[in-house]
Amino acid sequence: MRYSNNRSQRTGGGNHFRGGRPGGFKGRSTGGFRGNSNGFRRSPSRAARFSARAFNPSHLVSQATAPQEEKEYVATHSFESLPVNEDLKKNILQKGYTSPTPIQDQTIHKILENKDVIGIANTGTGKTAAFLIPLIDRVLKNRSTKVLIVTPTRELAAQIKEELFEFTKNLRIYSALAIGGVNSRPQIQDLRRDPNFVIGTPGRLKDHVLTHRTLDLSKFTVVVLDEADHMVDMGFIDDIKFLISRTPQSRQSLFFTATIGEKEKEVLKAFVKDPVTISVKTKDTLENISQEVVKTIDRSKKVDQLHDLLNQKNFDKVLIFGRTKWGVQRLSEELIKRGFKAGAIHGNRSQFQRQAILQKFKRDEIQILLATDVAARGLDIDDVSHVINYDMPATYEDYIHRIGRTGRAHKSGTALTFVD
Repeated sequence: MRYSNNRSQRTGGGNHFRGGRPGGFKGRSTGGFRGNSNGFRRSPSRAARFSARAFNPSHLVSQATAPQEEKEYVATHSFESLPVNEDLKKNILQKGYTSPTPIQDQTIHKILENKDVIGIANTGTGKTAAFLIPLIDRVLKNRSTKVLIVTPTRELAAQIKEELFEFTKNLRIYSALAIGGVNSRPQIQDLRRDPNFVIGTPGRLKDHVLTHRTLDLSKFTVVVLDEADHMVDMGFIDDIKFLISRTPQSRQSLFFTATIGEKEKEVLKAFVKDPVTISVKTKDTLENISQEVVKTIDRSKKVDQLHDLLNQKNFDKVLIFGRTKWGVQRLSEELIKRGFKAGAIHGNRSQFQRQAILQKFKRDEIQILLATDVAARGLDIDDVSHVINYDMPATYEDYIHRIGRTGRAHKSGTALTFVD
């Protein structure tokens, strides 16, 4: 599908959907992205603005492969046959889990065997359940077991705690969340209850160890580093090394990541012992995500182009990414003025506000969620129909993680990127 550059005539309010006008993108004679028989090529001046793996515009244009054309993974195990606590198994089945995903199928039994594991998988492949299920069983067998789960973002930490709560219903397993952006007093109270699971971000966990002295990591015999590559990207490598150094030498270590570079290997040296490496990563992007570009000719009318896209059919649940927190907030306010149900999450919002808006989006109380890259990693939001990169991401890796919010659970999705 190609998206029109020109504004269509609107009829009705902001929630009225209209079909898009057919037609392709015509490149300008100089600068920006230029169309040719091979897709799009980027000018050197733009390329210099991006770090890490530079963008190849051909990555931004891809037609989705129909989900039914994909070869279905045949699991070796089933959730019913797992050698875990029967009450835990009931909670798993009540969540609607029947057949394990590849990372779950290949990882759960290794964790149950007390192996150190390096799990390499794309985002949205079910790795949270892959480590939670066997670790909950471990706690049920030995109530003195304490598990530390370290994540890069507050949202991912909160999401893991929410999933843990569902798996441990009526099992009397306690957990504590240790994240920034909120008052630390409730966290201190939760930590004093001596929970079996502590889930947090590196900076706040370090605060609880050094400043509040409410967290003794020497008691934790299981440590999970989730989205480890993103924690390294965000500059948490020293904090991670500090946290690891405070845990026992004799522990089970689980390391989940999408990529392993030199810095990740540096962490692994001090973290895992004789690990089992399980890689189920296929490609950078899922084949069921259609990727297109939207050519911006007049930046003063860019929001109008966005408006007309959102008014088209099937833009049911849309995640829009912007570069700055101020830009995201302004765009959110503008869309609300135009009649859309929208909300924004960014660094100027409190953690309570961010979680409240995320829940509204998950429950379909708002149609559009606008975010900075704080939401690009790890969030599991059902049925996102479109991801729109209103501002170009800083790196190709960020692009991959942004668009990974759609096309989840083998459903099709669409990613659109505005380019000048």
